[in-house]
Amino acid sequence: MDLVIGLLDLSSHVDEALAVQALAFGLGPDEVAVRRQIVLRHMNYPGARSFGATTHGRLVGFVYGMPNDRTHWWSTVVEPYLRARHCDDWLDNSFVITELHVHPHHQNRGIGRALITTITETATEPRSILSAIDQDSPARGLYHSLGYQDLARQVLFPSAPKPYAVMGAPLPLRRR
Repeated sequence: MDLVIGLLDLSSHVDEALAVQALAFGLGPDEVAVRRQIVLRHMNYPGARSFGATTHGRLVGFVYGMPNDRTHWWSTVVEPYLRARHCDDWLDNSFVITELHVHPHHQNRGIGRALITTITETATEPRSILSAIDQDSPARGLYHSLGYQDLARQVLFPSAPKPYAVMGAPLPLRRR
């Protein structure tokens, strides 16, 4: 496979990236429209960056993240769950993986692993946090294999139909 992992100007490629996310996550047009505005806002945050995976010039996966800020919406939602587990200090000095998605036809080929390890290698923070749907899945298996541990489970986000797990890992991430 002719796969290239590199920096991605996500603001310029937001529609292409969200098309991948819609397929990977089963999103409809209304949800994509909401997420488009969120992504464009996030890319203006200090330290926000994104990497893409392309094959034959076509985007097949992407990741983006930023240094965590307790005032950001995601942090305000997860903070009470983390505080209840005495681990809300993870919200400080962490790099948050905001989104990581790989086109379904390209999953289970190491692309997600390459994307998340590449972006976290650029982080100056000593650890990384993320949230993932709280069920056994290939994504959660990947995160566990990289050293992420569950910090809080059954985290409820407004409008999300399923509960999430908040996970954290020291950086650099574990290698195979």
